[in-house]
Amino acid sequence: MGAVNSPGSEWGLSRSRYSVTFGSEHLRLVSEYSLKELFTKYGDILWEPGTHKYNVTFFIGELDELLMGKRFSAFEQSLLDELIGKLRARGNSNATINRKMAALSKLLRKAHKMGDIHSLPEFRRQKERSGRIRFLSCSEEEMLFAAIRRRSEDAWRLSVFLVDTGCRLGEAIGLTWNDVRDGRASFWITKSARARSVPLTKRAQEVSNLPRNGEKGPFAMLRQAQYRTIWNEAKAEIGLSQDTQVVPHVLRHTCASRLVQGGIDLRRVQMWLGHQTLTMTMRYAHLATGDLDPCVGVLERCSKKAAAK
Repeated sequence: MGAVNSPGSEWGLSRSRYSVTFGSEHLRLVSEYSLKELFTKYGDILWEPGTHKYNVTFFIGELDELLMGKRFSAFEQSLLDELIGKLRARGNSNATINRKMAALSKLLRKAHKMGDIHSLPEFRRQKERSGRIRFLSCSEEEMLFAAIRRRSEDAWRLSVFLVDTGCRLGEAIGLTWNDVRDGRASFWITKSARARSVPLTKRAQEVSNLPRNGEKGPFAMLRQAQYRTIWNEAKAEIGLSQDTQVVPHVLRHTCASRLVQGGIDLRRVQMWLGHQTLTMTMRYAHLATGDLDPCVGVLERCSKKAAAK
């Protein structure tokens, strides 16, 4: 094996920028990168434009800040533990930490695959509490949608479509005219990267059927920030300004809750919402109370027998 040149030799390499690793047959140089640099390199490849990528950009930026822009050629377990500890000290819940770690894991796995870093830590999912899921009652929907309609007919149409399809805000706004036809809506750009198609209710068909007027799709005239502003104004008007869970995403929860309460099995609800795993859909399982009703009859039969003796 030949000698390894030291910094300052003909290679002119900086000790802080490069490290030398030994393969089975030859030497290999591994550059050091910060998280921000890796995201610049692979962010556009790993995440499509949209709200999710916007959130991931913020997550990676925050993690890079916590590491003070540190560069590395191997992401050690101690470094990951340090990050999780700092996030928890900032008051991040386990659910929030999991979302940030999912983004970090995806980025590091890509960098590892491309040879930019040569070791990865073990990512362990933090235990999440199953919190209460907020969904709108029919009366709340009626009041909220009326307040939205007074401000914007387009925002009202979008609200109706969201609650009757359970799609995400970005999925609805990104629809083209060809995506909504024959009584169905097809979502191609999704968070799970899995396309899905759902049948439309009568009113969802009505609110998505309008003159094109040069727009790319039935809701393309709206922007997410614009819609959220209208939503928050309407929410305040009907006295829900202090309810932090009443955000546009509550319409997706409302759709899922109504399906489960209406007796639709969880596997179909999973397909309708486009969840990657059934575990995500199980958050709504407690609403399927009718499934437990036969248990009462069984218990009462036993108690009646005991009372008859």
